[in-house]
This record gives sequence, structure tokens and C-alpha cells, in this order.
Amino acid sequence: MSRTFYGHPLSSYCQKALIALYEHGVPFDWRVLSPDDPQAGAEFSKLWPMEHMPVLVDGARVLRESSVVIEYVDRQNGGGLIPADPDAALNVRFLDRFFDNFVMSPVQAIVFDRIRPDGAHDDFGVERMRQRLDKAYGWLEGELGDGWAAGEDFTLADCAASPSLFYASKIQPLGGRFPGVAAYLERLEARPAIARVREEAQPYWTMFPFAD
Repeated sequence: MSRTFYGHPLSSYCQKALIALYEHGVPFDWRVLSPDDPQAGAEFSKLWPMEHMPVLVDGARVLRESSVVIEYVDRQNGGGLIPADPDAALNVRFLDRFFDNFVMSPVQAIVFDRIRPDGAHDDFGVERMRQRLDKAYGWLEGELGDGWAAGEDFTLADCAASPSLFYASKIQPLGGRFPGVAAYLERLEARPAIARVREEAQPYWTMFPFAD
């Protein structure tokens, strides 16, 4: 059965789903969405008119939204990223939403402001998003241990945390203020599946408006 992944290596939500695919060693065909491949874009738009990456096509199944893609891939490949225990799974899903809503959403707002035309920037809104990131960092600092986001096992929560914190650290540096978060990010970056995601994004890195 063929699998096709529609997305872009630089996209945080694509990276989130890709980490799960690589963790499970799932083979798939890439359809990189870019102006250079209008056919891929047309296929993607037909599969998901909201045009929100990523989309995974697995035979007759079309999976949309990164968390759904991860849960599907995990279920199809023996589990592990979603705990079997319902209470533990609930905590993992909460952390997944935390990283998406309270880390990645402010990051996206700041990035989108950076690429707005002159005269259309929202300095007040950007400052609010920076404050929200610091609140998220502060909460995480008090929650994280020496392992992964939800404890000893690498889970969906870590798939969400990796791109969120990576991009956030480029926009709102951790400095020495949040050593626990910084150490967690280092552990994430050393994970082979995540290192592979970073390597695939590298050729496109100059497209990110905060690239150094």
C-alpha cells in the first residue's frame, strides 16, 4: 500500500508528523509543496481545500492535521507514541495541544508579522506573543524533568515540542533564563528522527525570516 506525504520540510507541523513517521520507520513518497511543483499543489488542494499542511494519504485514507496523522501512524505501527493508559494518554494529548497552541501559535504570529509589508506590522501584537512565549517557557521550566515531555517515554508530546521549541528558540531565545527547557531542547535535537528532520529542512533554512 502506497503512502504519500504532502508538505514542506520547513513547516513546523510537517516536521511534527515526520518525526513520528521516522520514529516508526514508515516508508512514504514525498510531495514537497512549492511553486516549482504546481501539480503537487493542485493535488494537495483537492485533498484538503483548507490547504493546511501536512496531509498523509495511505491507500484510500486521507489524514489531515499533524496530531491526527501521528495518532494514525502510531496505531498502524504498534503504538508507543500514545500511551495505552487512558490517563497517561490524556496528559500526552494535553501537552501536544500546549506546544501547538501556546508555543507554535505565538511563533507563527511573530513570523507572519515579520513578513508583512511595511506599514502593516503589529508591534503591540508581537510583544504580546513574546510575553506568551515567556509564560510558556516558565510553565515548562517547572514541569519538565530529566526525560521527555510526559515522562520517561518519547511520545506525541515530544513530536509537537521539537519544532515548536526549535523555532521558538530562534525568535525568543532561551538564554540562561530557562535551563530546564534548554536542556530538554538539546535532548530533542539529539534524537535521530529529529536530527533527520533538521537535515531535510537545512536547504530551505534561508526562507525562514529569522535565519542567521
